[in-house]
Amino acid sequence: MKLRAKRLEEKKDPGAFLSIVKGSLIALCISLVGILIFAFCLKFTSLPEKLITPINQVIKGISIFLGVFFGLKKRKDKGLISGLAIGLVYTLVAFLVFSLLNSSFVFDMTLLYDIIFGTIIGGICGIICVNVKKSTR
Repeated sequence: MKLRAKRLEEKKDPGAFLSIVKGSLIALCISLVGILIFAFCLKFTSLPEKLITPINQVIKGISIFLGVFFGLKKRKDKGLISGLAIGLVYTLVAFLVFSLLNSSFVFDMTLLYDIIFGTIIGGICGIICVNVKKSTR
C-alpha cells in the first residue's frame, strides 16, 4: 500500500516540472549574459575565428550546469532525468531565442549536435548535483 501511494505521489509531483522550467530559464539567462559578454569582448579584441565555436560551447556547458544546479537545488532524486530534461529544454529554447535574434532558423547537423551535447551535459550535471547534495547532508 505504501509503495502504491508513493508512486501516485511521484506522478503528481509538480515540483519536477517546475524544476525543469526553472533550470532551463536560468540556463537561458546565463547563456544570454555570457554571449553578450563574449560579443562585447569580440568587438574590442582580435580573437581568431576558430575560437568562437569552442567558446560558445563552453558558455552553453556552464549555462546548463548552473541551470541544473539551481533548478535541482531542492530535489533529492531523479537527477539524471531532470538534468536530461533541463539540458534538452534549454537547448531547444536557446535555439529558438538565438534564431529569432539572428532572424534565421537553420535546421542542420549543428542543431542536432547541440541537442545531443546539451542533453548529455544536463544529465551528467543532474547526477552530480543531486549526489553531491546528498553527500553533504
